[in-house]
Amino acid sequence: MAEVGAPVTMNDVARAAGVSTATVSRVVNGRYGVSASTIAQVRSAIERLGYESSLVATSLRRSRTNVLGLVTHSFQSYTAEVLKGVMQALSRSGFDLIIYTNSDLYGTYSEGWEQRHLTRLSGTLTDGCIVVTPWGEVRSSTPVVVIDPVRGSTVPSVTADNLTGAISVVEHLLALGHRRIGFIAGRSSLEAAWSREEGYRRALAEAGVPVDLALIGRGDFNPDSAGPLAHALLDRPDPPTAVFAASDGMALKVLEVAKDLGLSVPGDLSVAGFDNIPESALAEPGLTTVDQSMYRLGYEAAHLLKSLVSGEWEGRRRIRLPTSLVIRGSTAPPKSTPGP
Repeated sequence: MAEVGAPVTMNDVARAAGVSTATVSRVVNGRYGVSASTIAQVRSAIERLGYESSLVATSLRRSRTNVLGLVTHSFQSYTAEVLKGVMQALSRSGFDLIIYTNSDLYGTYSEGWEQRHLTRLSGTLTDGCIVVTPWGEVRSSTPVVVIDPVRGSTVPSVTADNLTGAISVVEHLLALGHRRIGFIAGRSSLEAAWSREEGYRRALAEAGVPVDLALIGRGDFNPDSAGPLAHALLDRPDPPTAVFAASDGMALKVLEVAKDLGLSVPGDLSVAGFDNIPESALAEPGLTTVDQSMYRLGYEAAHLLKSLVSGEWEGRRRIRLPTSLVIRGSTAPPKSTPGP
């Protein structure tokens, strides 16, 4: 009998099942030459004792670990919603999941973090990984799927139709009568951030509204980066009547800054974001935003990855999901509508 508190070994299982250690090894690794009754006997002992074979040892003995990884620079609302989709896609699939992240809330934002994590996980611990919003192109000896890739990436990826989503929210602000619309951009290396800025510019151009570079602030999706940018926009002698931020986290920071400056939303300022994280509906007022279904991003990424690992994928390796505009109380016509 195993010592109390000591890890259960294969020898313990063999003694409990009344078979050899070699037989237990065959059962654990799915090899031939063991009768159905003996397999049942060994599995019963494994369940009774709570034996779990080492993932590293298992990966050395066979080509698959049946473990997938999720690598992210931080854990926040966006990532949590993505994770829900990943877990649903992996439910009853036979795959387990390892989550690897930095310890601080918004990550270290240092180039190469994702590559270092992938190097630790790929091959020995995992059969493949999902990487969320990397800083650069990623390389791995095992399959990788990226959610929100960098511009020009050739890695299999899942992203939202960011261009159409951004156009829809700016067209909404234009339809309300806004002409001075500020924009707080995300990290420019990401395809999603570039597409959202392009959507902002394209919607203004199609409405005949010149793009005012003084109304564009350069953030990085970190909400804290939006604070100084919002102050700079709203403290101008000719401030914008609306601000579109490239993420809900940054948009919520704009709401905070507006309140600190004594501005009412949407009376003095309309604010819109992108993502539709749960907090956007709970804000006061509720945040107008673009829903990119983060749950679906995670679900499709996990489905794509497990199919790549199994060698079963024959479809597109770059998946773009639709977006939809969600109008809430943070947007309204400006106090005075200037001419076109």
